[in-house]
Amino acid sequence: MSNNKYKLMQGNEACVEGALAAGMRFFAGYPITPSTELAEVSSQRLPQVGGKFIQMEDELASMAAVIGGSLAGLKSMTATSGPGFSLMQENLGYACIAEIPCVVVNVQRGGPSTGLPTSPAQGEVMQAKWGTHGDHPVIALTPNSVQETYEYAITAFNLAEKYRTPVIYLMDETVGHMREKIALKDPVEIEVLHRTKPNCEPKDFVQYADKFMDEKTMVHPLPAFGEGYRIHVTGLTHDKTGFPTNDNKLSGELVERICNKVEMNVDDFSFYEEYKLDDAEVVVIAFGGVSRSAKEAVDELREAGQKVGMFRPITIWPLLEKQIASVGKKAKEIYVAEMNLGQYYYEVERIAGKDCKVNKITKVTGELIAPDEIIKAINGGK
Repeated sequence: MSNNKYKLMQGNEACVEGALAAGMRFFAGYPITPSTELAEVSSQRLPQVGGKFIQMEDELASMAAVIGGSLAGLKSMTATSGPGFSLMQENLGYACIAEIPCVVVNVQRGGPSTGLPTSPAQGEVMQAKWGTHGDHPVIALTPNSVQETYEYAITAFNLAEKYRTPVIYLMDETVGHMREKIALKDPVEIEVLHRTKPNCEPKDFVQYADKFMDEKTMVHPLPAFGEGYRIHVTGLTHDKTGFPTNDNKLSGELVERICNKVEMNVDDFSFYEEYKLDDAEVVVIAFGGVSRSAKEAVDELREAGQKVGMFRPITIWPLLEKQIASVGKKAKEIYVAEMNLGQYYYEVERIAGKDCKVNKITKVTGELIAPDEIIKAINGGK
C-alpha cells in the first residue's frame, strides 16, 4: 500500500487490509464467488508483510489449515460464501471447543445450495449461530460499508484473540463488491490485541493450568506449537490441560465455560447504530447492505413528516437483547428488513413482540431490498 491515507477500495479488499492491520499473517482458502477477491488480495499482500497464503483443495481443508496456522502462532483467516460456509461447519465446531482464535469471513450470496452465486443475500444469519452441532460460542459481526468492513475486520481479530474463539465476519455480496472511498488508519492509531501467552516455565503450565485462566474472559493462555509447552488439542471434551476426559462434570463445565465466555461478556462487543430513534414511533431494524436502503427510507419518511428511525445491529451474535428490548418498549411498530425469509425477524419478534407489533420485510430474489420497498411496507402497501 502507498502512504496515501485515502483509497477507493472494494469491500472485500478492505476486509483484507483490515485483517493485515490486525496482524493476520496466514490465509487458507478456496475461491468462491462473491468472496474470491479476499483470497486474491491475500495472496498478493501476505508475502509483502512476511505472511503465508495457501489455496486449499476445498473449504473443509481450508478451515482445518486455518486452525493449524493459528495453533502455530499466526493470526489466521479464511473466506468463503454460502456453500463453502456449510462445508466449514464441522471444523468450525472443532475450533470452538478447542478454543482456536481465527476469523471466518462469509460473503453471503443467494441460496440454498449453489443458488445465485453472484447475487446478494443474508441467508446465513441462523447458520452463523447454529451451523455446527452442539452448544458452542458464537461471535458474528456484520458491516454495512467499505469503511466499516476495514475497521470491524480489525475488531474481529481482536475479539478472536481476546476470547480464544472463531469470529464469523458475516458480510453480504452488496458490501463485499461495492467500492467506496475509505480512510486507512496509521498503525499507531490501531489497537491490536494478541492472545495471552503463558508467563511461566513450561513444566508449570500443565500442572497449574487453572491458575492462569483470566477470570473475566474465562480464557486460558495459548502457547504456540514449538514454544516448548506441553499442550494437547482435541475436539473431544477435555479437562483444563486439554487432555480428553469422560468425566461428565468436567465435560459440562467445559461447554458451559466456552459459551459463557462469550455470552457473559457481550457488553464488551455490543456494536450497533441508532439512527433518528429519539422520537421514532416506527423503527426499521436492518443490517449489512439492507441497512443502507433502510437509512434512505427513514430519511424520505422523515421528510414526509413520519416519525421513523432505524436500529442497525453490527453484532449479530450474541443477540443484542437489551438494545432490541429497549427499542420495542419505545416504538409502536418495528419492521425487520432482511434478504432472507425472516431469520432475524423471529428473534426480534421473540424479544420485542410483547411490547409492540413486529413486521417483516423480506426478499430472496437475489436483489437488494430497495428504499421504496421499505417505504411501501411501512405505508401499508401505498
